Amino acid sequence: MKKIISLIILTFTFALHSHAQMNEYAQEGEFGITAGLAHYFGDLNNRNQINRPKIALGAFVRKQFGNYTAVRLSAHYALLGYSDIYSDNQYQLRRNLSFNTNIFEIALQGDFNFFKFIPTDPAHSFTPYATLGIGFFSYDPYAFYGNEKVYLRPLNTEGEGFYKGRKSYGSMAMCFPIGFGLKYAINDKVNLSFEVTHRFTTTDYIDDVSTTYIGVDKFPSPNGGKSIAAIMQDRSVEVGTPIGIEGRQRGFSKQKDQYIIAEFGVSFNITSYRCPTAKP
Repeated sequence: MKKIISLIILTFTFALHSHAQMNEYAQEGEFGITAGLAHYFGDLNNRNQINRPKIALGAFVRKQFGNYTAVRLSAHYALLGYSDIYSDNQYQLRRNLSFNTNIFEIALQGDFNFFKFIPTDPAHSFTPYATLGIGFFSYDPYAFYGNEKVYLRPLNTEGEGFYKGRKSYGSMAMCFPIGFGLKYAINDKVNLSFEVTHRFTTTDYIDDVSTTYIGVDKFPSPNGGKSIAAIMQDRSVEVGTPIGIEGRQRGFSKQKDQYIIAEFGVSFNITSYRCPTAKP
């Protein structure tokens, strides 16, 4: 009788173990949305102050490879902008330039968890992680003259395309996101995250400022007055004596513009159940 009971218990235990093997949880990936703030760094914010953040929204899908690594495809919209009036540098206050731009970004990133991450296991439901990637983004800087929005790229305010071999800049550039985040699984279906990622870029014209003034006389003058290009090149006249003479520094071309996004996210797990490989 004892042998029979022992056999039943052994069989039941084996059945439960086999069922658990057949239904082992596996996180295949995630998809989610994010919301947060973006900030610009460049010729108008060369001291990297974080004092004028603007909205950022995103969406992503992530393919998981084990518990530590993943590949993520992300898309973001962000609004960037800054003005010389926020500076305590006297030259920048006299320069009196400003800009805003919409950023539309798509990036491919590798994510690396510091801890094992398993949403169904409370002991492994949290991890910090690092992310690194490459992407492309569009931008189109504009400023306001009076109450009118003026797009700056078509104006060639630094003589792009016609002055001393300066090339016109396009509406697209590359970015290289690098950052860190925290991720927590509320349950086996939903995760929360917080991430701060800095973007290095290949352009110095997110703000339409890069090199030197070319002088008001280089722009055609309609009806004897200043063209809108000449006005937007040198706005120092609005606050005092004009400074936009040919050759005077307007920006710093050796350093590319950058931006950062800090965002909260919610994601939903893509899961499957696998039978683990039998051990000999």
